[in-house]
Amino acid sequence: MNRITGGSLFLSLMIFAGCASAPPPAVGVWGVDMNTPLGSIPVTLTLNEDGTGMMAADPLGEAPVNDVMYDGPAVTFNTEIDAQGQTVMLEFSGSVEGDTLDGSFATDFGDLQVTGTRQ
Repeated sequence: MNRITGGSLFLSLMIFAGCASAPPPAVGVWGVDMNTPLGSIPVTLTLNEDGTGMMAADPLGEAPVNDVMYDGPAVTFNTEIDAQGQTVMLEFSGSVEGDTLDGSFATDFGDLQVTGTRQ
């Protein structure tokens, strides 16, 4: 009887583990290039499953990523950066295919194209 109960418990756990959902494709750490009017800026972008994250670039410093939304391979979020003493709001919209992230940041100054790879 113990063998049957133990086997049933093991099988139930295996089925439950198989039903656990995978994180959205955009979750992770990304090395991206943000194309600005002043040239390409390398950025490290971290996106967490809980809708938070961080963006870091040498000339821009670090900024929290807010309101991360995942919809299949699509991802959107916003952040604010300090660009030479001026606060600039960035609204990202993009998608993931495999280990590649493509999209753009909408700004008051026009769109900034972004391409990158998973780190």
